[in-house]
Amino acid sequence: MRNIPVDVSALTFVCVSAPRPKLVSQETGEVKTDRDGNTVFTVGLSAADALGRVELLNVSVPSDQEVAIGQIVAPVGLVAFPWEQVVSGQKRWGIAYRAARVDVAGPVAVPDAPGSSSAAAGVA
Repeated sequence: MRNIPVDVSALTFVCVSAPRPKLVSQETGEVKTDRDGNTVFTVGLSAADALGRVELLNVSVPSDQEVAIGQIVAPVGLVAFPWEQVVSGQKRWGIAYRAARVDVAGPVAVPDAPGSSSAAAGVA
């Protein structure tokens, strides 16, 4: 399977789904592991460009990540790879994403609501 490196330099990523173990089977609850026996986790990210286009990505990582919903993050070593499978005679295909890790890139700037104490005091 071909891995395609993703240039993340022009994108802003936000964590939209907390890291969770990736399942091999929904029915059995079997958790996916990598070649080294580490649990593979999935982190939901939104990727936005300067034009405001947003895509949602589920990114697989080789261990639990210290990121939370709403944090601006940076996927390190992000690659995309095409996949396809046939299940019950139906062909399915898509693009999956994997990263070496997901780092916190910075805090989320939350604007003050009009009339809040910091807005009224002139504190930014």
